[in-house]
Amino acid sequence: MVDTSRRGFIAATASGACMLAGSQLVRSAGTEESFDFTRPLDGWETISGTWSIEDVPGASQGGRALVQRAVDKEYNVIVAPGGPYRDVQVSVRFKPISGREDASGGIVFHFAEGRYYVVRANALEDNFRFYLYDRGRRMLATASVQAPALGQWHTIQISAQGDRVQASLNDRALIDHRDTRFTMGRIGLWTKADSITAFDDLIVRRLGTAE
Repeated sequence: MVDTSRRGFIAATASGACMLAGSQLVRSAGTEESFDFTRPLDGWETISGTWSIEDVPGASQGGRALVQRAVDKEYNVIVAPGGPYRDVQVSVRFKPISGREDASGGIVFHFAEGRYYVVRANALEDNFRFYLYDRGRRMLATASVQAPALGQWHTIQISAQGDRVQASLNDRALIDHRDTRFTMGRIGLWTKADSITAFDDLIVRRLGTAE
């Protein structure tokens, strides 16, 4: 199994990260990228939703995090600068703040031309799920979990290598699935419906050779 532990992401980033002048993107000396949510969202592409940098208790970067606040969309998606990526590992902390219909957060990957995969957790449901979106959503895999608590920080990690997708919630490996439909694209973040959710510590690691 590919090592998708958050400790591995953080240790490698700390070993060689440097800020690119005038950019929110932080790059390591190797193949990792992290994102500074204390800076403006330069280079990000909002697909849907209302996304902004805000003060959020418990955020690791000076108390600032990326928050999605729209409550009237079916899905809310923002795409990060950088990429596209083929084989990639992604880690993010998310904090479901509120939501009556939904209180979710997720990682988007292989985003291209409006199509993407997403792995998400929901504070109102006892499941952890992997979907594809192509003008409609289709569930590919699911795992039973204790619903992540509202108002607390949680961690999602994914690894996409070849046709294999693995995903973890709070360092617990839960999904191991194969799908060949989307092979390359950008990275993003996701919420659904009336979810108000904060995101922190987004770290991306390109696997293999650069595309």
